[in-house]
Amino acid sequence: MFKRVIRFVSALPPIITCRHNLLVAVLAGFCAATSAVAQTPQLSAQTQQFVKYAQPLLAITHIRVIDGTGTAAKENQTVLLRDGLIAAVGKHVKLPKNATVIDGSGQTLIPGLVGMHDHMFYPAPKVNPEAKEAIYPEQASSFPKLYLAGGVTTIRTTGSTEPYTDLELKKAIDAGKIPGPKMHTTGPYLEGKGSFTPQMHELVDAADATATVNYWIGEGATSFKAYMHITRAELSAAIAAAHAQHIKVTGHLCTIGFTEAADLGIDDLEHGLPVDTEFTAGKQSDVCPDTKLAVANLATISVDDPRIQQLIRHLVAKHVAVTSTLPVFETFVPRRAPVDARVLDAMLPETRVEYLKVRDKIAGIKDSPWVKVFKLEEDFEHAFVQQGGTLLAGLDPTGFGGVIAGYGDQHEVELLVDAGFTPLQAIQIATLNGARFMGEEKNIGSIDIGKAADLVLIDGNPATNIKDIENVALVFKGGVGYEPAKLVKAANGTVGLR
Repeated sequence: MFKRVIRFVSALPPIITCRHNLLVAVLAGFCAATSAVAQTPQLSAQTQQFVKYAQPLLAITHIRVIDGTGTAAKENQTVLLRDGLIAAVGKHVKLPKNATVIDGSGQTLIPGLVGMHDHMFYPAPKVNPEAKEAIYPEQASSFPKLYLAGGVTTIRTTGSTEPYTDLELKKAIDAGKIPGPKMHTTGPYLEGKGSFTPQMHELVDAADATATVNYWIGEGATSFKAYMHITRAELSAAIAAAHAQHIKVTGHLCTIGFTEAADLGIDDLEHGLPVDTEFTAGKQSDVCPDTKLAVANLATISVDDPRIQQLIRHLVAKHVAVTSTLPVFETFVPRRAPVDARVLDAMLPETRVEYLKVRDKIAGIKDSPWVKVFKLEEDFEHAFVQQGGTLLAGLDPTGFGGVIAGYGDQHEVELLVDAGFTPLQAIQIATLNGARFMGEEKNIGSIDIGKAADLVLIDGNPATNIKDIENVALVFKGGVGYEPAKLVKAANGTVGLR
C-alpha cells in the first residue's frame, strides 16, 4: 500500500517538489521499518527452545564494542536493538522505557562471524578399517546449531555434496522452523574427471559446465565452487555463465594454477598456497599433479620467493580474493592443533575414535612438509593483505574430522592472529570482509546503525586475548538472542552422523 502512495506522490507537479521529497523520504523510511519487522520470521517451538531474548526492543549496556571495521574497541557503550536491527550505538544512548536491558559489563560485542568456507557436510567415520570410500554426509541437524552457537550468523557453504539439502535447510532456517545461520548456498562442486568421491558429478565438457551452472542458479544457488580436476575450458565456461547472472565463482584447484585461474576471471581462491600447484616441477596443463609432491615442493619455498611475490601482485591486480582455512591445514601438522574438548564432545563416538587414531598417527610423522607449508601459508596470507589483497575466513570442516562447525570458525580467527594480524584485523577479516565480498555489507558484517542485529556477546576481551572469542555468552541473529549452551547440548554426540 505504501509503495503505491510513494508512486502517487512522486507523480505530483514540480511546484511542490520540496514537500514531495520530504513526504517520500518519510514514507520510504516507514516502509523500510515495516519491511524489517515483517521479515522477522515466526519462530517455531523447536527454535524457541534455544531462544533467551526475542523482545522487539533490547538494550545492551556497559558493553565493549568491536565493530568489525578494524578500528579500536570502544568502552562502556550501549547498543540498542529494535525490530531485528541495530537502532543506536554510543555512550549516551537514551533507553526507551519499554526496552529489555542486558548488562554487558565485562563483556564484548562483536559482529556475527561471516563464515566463507563453511560446509554443511563432514567426513563420515570409516567404521570398517578396510573401507577406502570418501563419503561426506550432510550434518543437517548438528551443524546449523553449532555454527550459530559459535557466533557464526552467516555462512557461504562453498561447495555442496547435497545441494538440495542445503537449499531446503536455508528455507527452514529463514522461516524460523529450525535454528541456524543465514545461508548463502553454493551449488554442487564443479568437478572434472577424477573425483575422489561419488558425491560429485564429473563434468563432461564446457557445455556441461555451462548447463550445470545455469540449472543450479535456477534452483537457488548463489555462488559456485570449481574443484580439483576441472579443466580450463570447463572453468572458463562456468565463470562466463555465472558472471552473466552476477554470480561469483571460487575454487579449490589443482589442474589449474592460481595465476591461470585469475586470468580466466575467477573471483576467489580457496585455501591459499597449499593447493596451488603452479610451482610444481613438470606441471602439465589441465592435469592435477601428485599432491604430495606439490606439498613437498612448497615446503622448499619461502614467501619472499619472487614467484610468490609475483603471484600476490597478480591476484591483487585482478581483484581475486583468497579464503583462509588455516584450521584444516593445522590438523596436518604433527602435534600442532590443540585438542579441544568441545570438539570431542560434539563427535559421534565412532567419529571421535577415528579422529584420535589418525591424529596420533600424524603426531608420529617426522620431518613432515606440513610444518613449513603451514608457516608459508600464514606468511602468504599476511603478505597478501599487506599488499592490498582481500582475505576471507572459513574453517573447512573436512580433512580427517578435526575441524567442526562454529568451533573451527573461532579457531580460524585465533590462527589469523598467529599469522601476524592484530585481533581487530582478524575479526574484520572474519566479519566485514566476507560481507563485502558477498555484497551484503549494507546489512551485515559490522556493528552499525541500520544493519541487522547479528551480534556475538563474548565474556572477556578478544582485542587483548583472542582466545576469549571462544567464550560466547549469547548470539543474536536478527535481534533474537540464542543461548549457545542449549544449542551445543542439542548437537553434542552427533557430528559424523547427522
